[in-house]
Amino acid sequence: MVLYTMTPRYLLPWVALLLCGSETALGGNVLVLPAEYSHWINMRAIVEELVARNHSVTVLTHSASPSIKFSQTENFRYIVFKVDIEEEEVRALWYDVFHTWINDDLSGIQAIMLMWSMRARFERYLEAVCEGMLNKELIASLRESNFDAVLYDPVMPCSDLLAETLGLPHVVSVRVSFAHSTERLCGQLPVPPSYVPAAAAQGHLTDRMSFLERVENVLLVIAHTVLFKLQMMFTFEKYYTRITGKPTTMCDTIGKADIWLIRTYWDIEYPRPLLPNFKFVGGLHCKPAKPLPEEIEAFVQSSGDDGIVVFSLGSMINNLTRARANSIASALGQIPQKVLWRYSGERPDTLAPNTRLYDWIPQNDLLGHPKTKAFITHGGTNGIYEAIYHGVPLVGIPLFGDQPDNLFHMKTKGAAAIVNFNQIKTEDLKEALTDVINNPSYKENMMRLSRIHHDQPLKPLDHAVFWIEFVMRNKGAKHLRVESHNLTWYQYHCLDVAAFLLSVVALVVFIFVKTCKWLFRKCCRRSSSSKSKRE
Repeated sequence: MVLYTMTPRYLLPWVALLLCGSETALGGNVLVLPAEYSHWINMRAIVEELVARNHSVTVLTHSASPSIKFSQTENFRYIVFKVDIEEEEVRALWYDVFHTWINDDLSGIQAIMLMWSMRARFERYLEAVCEGMLNKELIASLRESNFDAVLYDPVMPCSDLLAETLGLPHVVSVRVSFAHSTERLCGQLPVPPSYVPAAAAQGHLTDRMSFLERVENVLLVIAHTVLFKLQMMFTFEKYYTRITGKPTTMCDTIGKADIWLIRTYWDIEYPRPLLPNFKFVGGLHCKPAKPLPEEIEAFVQSSGDDGIVVFSLGSMINNLTRARANSIASALGQIPQKVLWRYSGERPDTLAPNTRLYDWIPQNDLLGHPKTKAFITHGGTNGIYEAIYHGVPLVGIPLFGDQPDNLFHMKTKGAAAIVNFNQIKTEDLKEALTDVINNPSYKENMMRLSRIHHDQPLKPLDHAVFWIEFVMRNKGAKHLRVESHNLTWYQYHCLDVAAFLLSVVALVVFIFVKTCKWLFRKCCRRSSSSKSKRE
């Protein structure tokens, strides 16, 4: 009764206290398993937003991680489990995998053979992480934490198996995989090869294909399916089977994800079919530009009306061959713009006064600067979306993975020019830069993509966090998963139905033919009998 007789002046603190209490009660408990390098940068944006919304977040990683490091300033909890492998060994493995694909002395077949020879190193890394993650003491400790959901990147080994072992609803964060193999084979996402290209990295396949291109695309889908299944068979599946005690594939576990957060959007993707548990959240890490450090701002302002070019090949490229570095530096020196190049290798001999080298650059803030005219990039998803967010056209130098696919999409949309890394020449890079900077169509097309990106009912980060919270509130989202997960391959393609219908048709035809033959013979006998009587 006292509460109702209070004046508003005394009532407000009670209301505020109740609201704070309700917010605390609604906070969830999320376990996060990130992958390395740029994957962690992307997922970290989700982690920080979850924390900002009063959720408790625990990041689980291993002791040999080369890029995920604990800091006392973090506002979320880390758990680091011990693995029987050293950080330098993991770093060297990723380095060798990456540089195998950009080694211009190797043919495509040689690169594949070399990658195959690294299989033993991959197996050692996989086994070390999986055994460290799935040990009984760690799992018991995680169970005691009473998590509401698991958010993981499938590039982190056995992250899907841990989510399955804990029996928690899980959300997977993934960039559309090469040839859509993971989403198509594990997530049951429809990918019609008639208009969804399996590998735009081929440099000519789009969603508008001629007959011969559709033939090529179907063959590529078949080839990628076989390679994906062989890769899973020789790497993940034997560990999954051993740990679960029954035949288990990666698709069995990752396919149980409640929500798939896809790190692209319809600004660069071609239109295609979707499932209700697939959510496109590309660019969730993007944010408005902040002021630049004084020294960098002074250099940018010295460019005058010509403006600047931002150049970064990502965190994994910290050195180039002398010849390639000199070719690039020579091209940069022949344009009127000032260039900020993220590069920690040996200083090129041809470096011009208009180009400065940095071990690190505030890439997002530079792309958001009004003087930025172009962005030279390797085509990582994070960098491309920062360019789309700020409306900066691209000069792409794709290296490996999804980068050629990303840049080819941007090229088909008129917002990028592409230069071949293994055959890069000074004149090619200069010509591409000059075209992108001086031809207004590149800027116009990129601004159109930027408007599409910003014109969404929810910001990508809010969209991603909403669905994680949805999974926590509703203890999963199984109602959004299609029943095809529980069908065999022949049931999915209705081959059993086709066989049944063909059998029915064959039976009807057989009965019809037999009946006709019987009637024909009977008529012949009657005709023969009548003829005999008349004679």
